[in-house]
Amino acid sequence: MWRFLPKLLLLVLVALPATLPGPGTLVWAQDLTEEEEAEAVDEDVVDDVTDDVVADDEDDEAEVEDDENAELVEDKEEEEEEALVGEMKASPHADTTILFVKGDDFPSNNIVKFLLGFTNKGSENFMIESLDASFRYPQDYQFFIQNFTALQLGAVVPPSRQATFEYSFIPAEPMGGRPFGLVVNLNYRDAEGNVFQDAVFNQTVTITEREDGLDGETIFMYVFLSGLSLLVVVGLHQLLESRKRRRPAPKVEMGTASHNDVDLSWIPQETLNQIMQNRRDKASPRRSPRKRNQKRSAGSDE
Repeated sequence: MWRFLPKLLLLVLVALPATLPGPGTLVWAQDLTEEEEAEAVDEDVVDDVTDDVVADDEDDEAEVEDDENAELVEDKEEEEEEALVGEMKASPHADTTILFVKGDDFPSNNIVKFLLGFTNKGSENFMIESLDASFRYPQDYQFFIQNFTALQLGAVVPPSRQATFEYSFIPAEPMGGRPFGLVVNLNYRDAEGNVFQDAVFNQTVTITEREDGLDGETIFMYVFLSGLSLLVVVGLHQLLESRKRRRPAPKVEMGTASHNDVDLSWIPQETLNQIMQNRRDKASPRRSPRKRNQKRSAGSDE
């Protein structure tokens, strides 16, 4: 065994350098790792910048699309409003006026009347179809508060002629003391069939509370107070009558006063004689039996 030991050591020394990496190879591997790390960092930075740029581009595109959509919606709404206005416009060959009979006073739960004048300034007839009125919410006239019945007219106004129409409505009582938008529309058409609508009155008015007259609550209060007063009077009368009945009748002494000034013709004669006899008996002194006997004995002695 000791004989093969030198050979074994030689074999180990020969094989060991082949298995260990050389210094150049190790440095190269380290340098390659640092470059890869730098390249990886550069690639990450480039990727982040690219992602940010792409995200910004996408945000810009989204904002542009939103702006375009908003503009399209606004344009569409404007077109719809223009179309609506075009359908509901008034004729340039007609003129309208309105006059409220009681001025600008709009009392709640009371009749409001106005006169509407229509003038045909064109060369064709106008057919007046209907007249309507309504109360709207002041901040949004599309919201109806109280809608009144449309008045069907069916009148024809020839060229260069005028016509007057009367309309009345009653504001609801709970609306008193608050402002509302009053809209009065006149619907008519020309001889060619074109339909027109004229907003004769379109302003905010204040509904006043009604002060004159009696309402149901006031009438009920008056009736209740009247009945209560009547009950109090009847109760006092009954109380006085009951007190009079409980009191004894006062004794009246006639005495010896003369009754010449008293009318006694309605009393029967027998009753009068009895009364007079009773008075005589009361006026004469009563004597005891002893005195009467003494008087009788004195008379017999004589």
